[in-house]
Amino acid sequence: MEFVSIEKKEQTAIVTLSRGKVNALNTTVVGELRQCFDLLKDAPEVKAVILTGRGKFFSFGFDIPEFLDLPREVFIDFLHKFTAFYAYLYQYPKGVVAALNGHAVAGGCILATACDYRVMVTGKAKIALNEVTFGASLFAGAVALMRNCVGQRNAEKVLLSGALFSAEEAFTLDLVDKISDEENLIKDALDVAQIYVKNYGEAFGSMKRLARNIEIPEFDSLENKSIEDFLEIWYSDETMKNLKQILIHP
Repeated sequence: MEFVSIEKKEQTAIVTLSRGKVNALNTTVVGELRQCFDLLKDAPEVKAVILTGRGKFFSFGFDIPEFLDLPREVFIDFLHKFTAFYAYLYQYPKGVVAALNGHAVAGGCILATACDYRVMVTGKAKIALNEVTFGASLFAGAVALMRNCVGQRNAEKVLLSGALFSAEEAFTLDLVDKISDEENLIKDALDVAQIYVKNYGEAFGSMKRLARNIEIPEFDSLENKSIEDFLEIWYSDETMKNLKQILIHP
């Protein structure tokens, strides 16, 4: 794989995003992530998974400059693949720990909230759903994930302010579960993963499905409607103007 790697340690697989300086998400990255998690799902020696990034970013989120240059139908296809992946990750039958090595912004934050547990480094790293600050909307599933993490009131604070939260601030909101540092991040994530390793089995997967069953009849229609709304806002003149000012350095 070009942008995603797997390392196995202590019955845990460490999946690492590595795409440029900011680990921006595009169709290839989401496809490779799905492929990795599919492979690990059927690996009996792997009982938990850690999702992390390389460098100072967990993920910047969408590769906005790339999508601005692609046909609309290609972007729509990506949105459906991305939303399907975070729903899949949220209901993954094995425990998943997000080791937030740096900034987890927008789509990166969504992936983090789809995991079971979040460990985040202190320092300059920020976590946010900041779409509102550049005039973009979100998806029904992403909002549901945030609400599940922090509750209704704090979810509104995160979503409507678009604020960038430090690890300490995110901890007070329940957006992250543990604070670490660069040196100990993976060790701390492995320690958390051991809880899932010990509880691994059919019962764990069943419990998780019961606790997180978002496959209700209304959900697909809500998600699809929110994607339509997202696209209408994304391609509006005002949002396009803002998006074109966003640069990603390779």
